[in-house]
Amino acid sequence: MDPPENTGPGGLDSAQKIILRWDSTASEEARDKMIFDGDRQEIDKYLHAVDEIQRSLESCNISSSSSSSAGHDGGDDHAVQPNNAIQIAMARLEDEFRNILIAQTSPVPEADLLADLNASFAGGSSRTSTSSEINLTLAEYDELLAAGGVGSETPRRRDFDHQESGNSSNYRSTNSIRQIDLLSADAVYDLRSIAERMIAAGWARECIQVYGGVRKAAIDASLRKLGIEKLSIGDVQKLEWEILEKKIKKWIRAAKVAIRILFASEKKLCEEIFEGLGTATDDSCFMETIKGPAVQLFNFAEAISISRRSPEKLFKILDLHDAISDLLPDIEVVFESKSSESIRVQAVEILSRLAEAARGIVSEFENAVLREPSRVPVPGGTIHPLTRYVMNYISLISDYKPTLSELIVSKPSTGSRYNPGDDPNNTPDLDLTEFEEEKTPLALHLIWIIVILQFNLDGKSKHYKDTSLSHLFMMNNVHYIVQKIKGSPELREMIGDDYLRKLTGKFRQAATNYQRATWVRVLYCLRDEGLHVSGSFSSGVSKTALRERFRSFNANFEEVHKTQATWLVPDVQLREELRISISEKLIPAYRSFLGRFRSHIESGRHPENYIKYSVEDLENSVLDFFEGHPVSQHTRRRSQ
Repeated sequence: MDPPENTGPGGLDSAQKIILRWDSTASEEARDKMIFDGDRQEIDKYLHAVDEIQRSLESCNISSSSSSSAGHDGGDDHAVQPNNAIQIAMARLEDEFRNILIAQTSPVPEADLLADLNASFAGGSSRTSTSSEINLTLAEYDELLAAGGVGSETPRRRDFDHQESGNSSNYRSTNSIRQIDLLSADAVYDLRSIAERMIAAGWARECIQVYGGVRKAAIDASLRKLGIEKLSIGDVQKLEWEILEKKIKKWIRAAKVAIRILFASEKKLCEEIFEGLGTATDDSCFMETIKGPAVQLFNFAEAISISRRSPEKLFKILDLHDAISDLLPDIEVVFESKSSESIRVQAVEILSRLAEAARGIVSEFENAVLREPSRVPVPGGTIHPLTRYVMNYISLISDYKPTLSELIVSKPSTGSRYNPGDDPNNTPDLDLTEFEEEKTPLALHLIWIIVILQFNLDGKSKHYKDTSLSHLFMMNNVHYIVQKIKGSPELREMIGDDYLRKLTGKFRQAATNYQRATWVRVLYCLRDEGLHVSGSFSSGVSKTALRERFRSFNANFEEVHKTQATWLVPDVQLREELRISISEKLIPAYRSFLGRFRSHIESGRHPENYIKYSVEDLENSVLDFFEGHPVSQHTRRRSQ
């Protein structure tokens, strides 16, 4: 806008009249109307009047300074009125500034935030984040055992819900940062016109305070729509972890929108209104507006980073770490100024603490697995909840391989982690030296966790009174470990086929030990030794010894059949393989024994008391094994 040509006393008088006409303290009409709600001509006239008075003041100051030594007087009379007028004008412009902001300012519509949620992710990491949960803590095993809930997978995975991306002509994209036009172009023009005059008149602080107060309220409202609550660090740390898990997921989504859209757009608006109007004015305005909301946003992540560590928190902490790591370049851009350095520093410190928390949790998880204290044997020798928990846990760890490979840089400590009073010989035993050259520290930690899991399971197996069941228990659990490794390509790659072969050998050895402990005594009844008698007049088979041998076989088999039908091999293929292996040993031996000695029993009295089973009966009975049901129930079900 061009200033009026008349800059003399007449022009000054006219300008003062315009200012006084809009003095809301003196005119009811001025109180009821806003200049910038009217037509453009009236707006320009008022701004020109402000400029005229400001020039007059500057002229008077220069004139007073240069002529004071010459005894010039009369200038004070001319300066008093412009001084009063400029104060009235600034108060008026402050009201106008506030009114334009309030009229134009509103929270970013929720639909716009959600529509551009994916767009805010565009410049982030290419890694697909997975929000994963471990809902069972190690301390809950005894309760789970008591309830009999030993057959379910522990972790549950939930992927982020991605919204459909939308397009808007108002966006100006720079990498992942997407700046929205928060106010109309006309409003920005008017606000800058007012700010320019307020700052020139020394009212920069008042202008910035008005701006910050109105805009901060809008940001707060937008954050509430994104699910960000006003919680202190202490408030966050008092919440139950189950609640925090959901809040972390919300926070990650909200933080990406807040930093890449809301804060970035606010910075753009500040620059449009204040840039070039004074030293660091635009930066001061930006910090006045977003410092509170930014601190509120980051306080949540900080509270998580310094919270008590426990294994179930690892994956949410890694999600949070990845999110902030992805956002760090954007944080550096949005908060690039010196005055916003504290926000950049806070983000970096949170990232560092989250990394340290993740490392600490992995170490504490190893100790927890080693020391997990449950002593109640799982019914039927099935898979222990600890085994399910640990293997699902390290499978999820493998999903975070890129992040954890960067964070975990030291190999595990494989020495005794028991107290000094513990038996030094009763510790996990595995020399990791053979793996160190080809395995990353993360892979070594995973192998070590499996080692100490087996060590703990071996201790638990000793609580079974039946040796056969203790071997079956180890077979089930080591087989489960092997299958979980094979089922996860990432985990299998890290563990490696060499160690996988060792594990496979261990579960096969446990299966062999089970068969020896169970069936040697049964098959021993089917031997020929001790049945033949010889004398000076005759030789043959001792019917007494043969009857006793059949009685022993029947009793041993019935006991095995009764107990081991209630034992459980949950893996269908393993269960079938074990039954086949048993049948291959038992059925031929019984068929041969029956073929050789049946006639000796059937020629005597009550043969059915001794030959209670046909070969087919035994074949069918083997099908009862490892189903986890009492024999009578299973037999009835199968015969229907």
